[in-house]
Amino acid sequence: MGHRGSGPGRPSLIRAANVLRQYDEGEVAAVWRRLCARLAPDGLLVEGTCDEIGRRHVWVALGPEGPRTVTFATRLGSLERPSDLAERLPKALIHRNVPGEPVHAFLRDFDRAWAAASPYASLGARQRWIATARALAGEWPLTDGERRWRQGELTVRWDALRPSGP
Repeated sequence: MGHRGSGPGRPSLIRAANVLRQYDEGEVAAVWRRLCARLAPDGLLVEGTCDEIGRRHVWVALGPEGPRTVTFATRLGSLERPSDLAERLPKALIHRNVPGEPVHAFLRDFDRAWAAASPYASLGARQRWIATARALAGEWPLTDGERRWRQGELTVRWDALRPSGP
């Protein structure tokens, strides 16, 4: 545990799905720091929440320096509106989905862009999601592109969704 080198035992990837749900929100940052301290220098911690059958998943990607991005992922045919993903927000964000918090504003804008892209629904949920992502990219710092959007994913910089208060 005290080993800090980049040799054996330092993982390149730690995936924690549905692990921090039972923690208090105030404990999340310390758990993130502890896990990230164990990563290889170029390692990644993926921490988030998914539903029981993997249709919906939201995760934070963290490097040794801390949070980098938040990814919203869904099986597109199962989505009524993007804010349905709110119930899968990671512990660090789930209680922050209230007016005045960045994640709430993002989900509001995500729903608006989805509604505006409704004409694309006749071409399929994938085309509607891509049109939604293109619209959001003009307002929010998305870090991915059409290749990931086609898979039902959308990633935004953590700094844009970082909780505003303690």
